[in-house]
Amino acid sequence: MAYGITQLGYMGFEVKHLEAWERFSTQVLGLGISEREADGSLRLRLDSYKQRLFIREGALNDVSVFGWEVADEAALAEVSARLAARGVTLTPGSAEEAAYRNVQGLVKLEDPSGNPLELYFGAERHPEPFVSSVVQGGFVAEEQGLGHCVISARDKAEATDFYCELLGFRLSDHIRCTFHGHAVDLSFFHANARHHSLAFGGPQRKRIHHFMLEARHMDEVGLCFDRSLNAGVPIMQTLGRHPNDRMFSFYAKTPSGFQFEFGWGGRAVDDATWEPTEYQCISEWGHHPPMVFQPKPEAQR
Repeated sequence: MAYGITQLGYMGFEVKHLEAWERFSTQVLGLGISEREADGSLRLRLDSYKQRLFIREGALNDVSVFGWEVADEAALAEVSARLAARGVTLTPGSAEEAAYRNVQGLVKLEDPSGNPLELYFGAERHPEPFVSSVVQGGFVAEEQGLGHCVISARDKAEATDFYCELLGFRLSDHIRCTFHGHAVDLSFFHANARHHSLAFGGPQRKRIHHFMLEARHMDEVGLCFDRSLNAGVPIMQTLGRHPNDRMFSFYAKTPSGFQFEFGWGGRAVDDATWEPTEYQCISEWGHHPPMVFQPKPEAQR
């Protein structure tokens, strides 16, 4: 049996405005504070895992690490051996680093685009059930991971080889089209029943284009959309539905400038029957960028 990644387990962010991120994370997204460090750094949760996001103050204003879970110590050893055989540099995580992440063990590495990754096993669960102050129904997470991320990729073929052949992701599908004058060529990959835990196209301004959180009830998407508007969060794409994962969602900016997607109704993948395909549109409907609402020049005459 070949071992691979089982889920997107955690992400770390180094941000310029920690207070803004705390308000955004708790009051807009509906995450809970698992722990606050002496320097103000936050550990946030959204399910039974002790933490899913780590947020520290710093100049990077971007993702500081993507944490990918494997099943156990044997799986970590097998994946590490595959990576080492291909010349990927691995650094064992220290006992202090594992304790901070509340995992039993981890290794650190970079993907071909320089994105910092950690592979880990044995995540600790929180002793108390998670209850959000604003997302009453909670999130689709647990064994499907915290959500998904769309990352920067220097070269798609190189990234696909790395994530599929070495880390064990499976192709879900592609979207290739033109979106408001921009060429789109995205590939989507799953590690469990979630339609995709990972996607990438080409290079991005930051390491991440967006991360997605999935609510358990449709109305939570509209409520989060309203919270975003009321909090002055810039909306990047309005409510809409994607053709591939069937997610009903919207996109807006985090305080660090990259985006988040808040959705509901994501499609499940069954590897026994799944056939990757290609779609020719980003969305079946909606997901309009703000520029489409600007008056056209002829309408101003």
